[in-house]
Amino acid sequence: MTRIAILGGGPGGYEAALVAAQLGAEVLIVDRDGLGGACVLTDCVPSKTLIATSESMTTFASSEPLGVRLVSGARADDEVTVDLPVVNARVKALALAQSLDIARRLAREGVEVVSGAGRLVGPNRLVVRTEEGEEGYGADVVLIATGARPRVLAGAEPDGERILTWQQLYDLPALPEHLVVVGSGVTGAEFASAYQALGSAVTLVSSRDRVMPSEDADAALLLEDVFTRRGMRILKRSRAAGVGRTGDGVVVKLDDGGTVEGSHCLVAVGSVPNTVGLGLENVGVVTDDAGYVKVDGVSRTSVPGIYAAGDCTGVLLLASVAAMQGRIAMWHALGDAVRPMRLSHVAANVFTDPEIATVGLGQAAVATDRGGVQEVKLPLATNARAKMQGVVDGFVKLYCRPGTGTVLGGVVVAPRASELILPVSLAVENNLTVDQLAHTFTIYPSISGSITEAARQLHLAANA
Repeated sequence: MTRIAILGGGPGGYEAALVAAQLGAEVLIVDRDGLGGACVLTDCVPSKTLIATSESMTTFASSEPLGVRLVSGARADDEVTVDLPVVNARVKALALAQSLDIARRLAREGVEVVSGAGRLVGPNRLVVRTEEGEEGYGADVVLIATGARPRVLAGAEPDGERILTWQQLYDLPALPEHLVVVGSGVTGAEFASAYQALGSAVTLVSSRDRVMPSEDADAALLLEDVFTRRGMRILKRSRAAGVGRTGDGVVVKLDDGGTVEGSHCLVAVGSVPNTVGLGLENVGVVTDDAGYVKVDGVSRTSVPGIYAAGDCTGVLLLASVAAMQGRIAMWHALGDAVRPMRLSHVAANVFTDPEIATVGLGQAAVATDRGGVQEVKLPLATNARAKMQGVVDGFVKLYCRPGTGTVLGGVVVAPRASELILPVSLAVENNLTVDQLAHTFTIYPSISGSITEAARQLHLAANA
């Protein structure tokens, strides 16, 4: 029986363990922080739970044009508030419940879980430090899935009270009066959107020309407009040089000499891998200059028999990618059918309001594609269901190859875009054409109808 040892119990680790157990391996997970990892306990699950509450606030606050009134006759956006301790308690409870669900599933599959910190002392040997001491384990295959943690900005070290990482937000006793968010990537934009909806004044400090510079430009600019209309202050081309405490708040120092004052500051300037202290140097596992483990398309490291998955690889810091990397590693290690992961087929979502979902070819690739790309962009303002729901911001964009009509990618900006992107993902994954999408039935009225409508328009463009 093949012995599998996995360092880390996040999505990359526990999904790999389930696959390995189903394929008949003997599986050990060494977990330090709790099953589910940061994704479940302090990152993805908590943040999206918080965002679910913020979405309810936005929906209620924008419902007056639909005829919704409070009994008192007051405006919804003037009267509705959140009880942050209740929200945070729900966030933590759901995270723990999800972690417990994972533990139960692993137990049913016969996976052994050891609570402690592991390090490699040889290609097939690791030592685990627990509360009782140290114990050695042998393994035929090792998977490194130790994740990443928030990057700390020099001069803006978090104190857990006023200067915060995104993992510390859920201990706040009250809603921030004025939250200054440093960093306008996906994480910064999501929390800025959420806390603005919850009722905080928000200032977003962006070092770039626009928020979310790595996302579709049309989508990012639309979101900037929404943020601004809702009252958010966005400081572009403004780099934070440090964050300090004041008597009852914070002051963010900018590198141009300016300052921004607020009650709290969230620093969201990226992540660093949890790869120090794992003994990687003992066995020759190669990392890049930032400490991320280098892997190939089937999650192999530079050392035979040692694989890596998830945020510690720096491939794409998404739970879905971590899980797939872990599964692929086990399929490959245990001789099952496998193919390298195609990053161009990864669907991603930004959980702002509205959401931004993308898959396949993006704007940057379109601009450099020598084969030519046809594009159609449809605003949701013309969609019947969107009108009924009072949705005014959003669009559907599709890309295809001229001549063949093969769907190359797409962008959806809409409420629940994370759900609406699936048909585009299926099309990209299976090399479907715009004709096949165009001839697929959708519900009327539905926002998904804009996807097939875009495909019909692309059919005309691709065959023009």
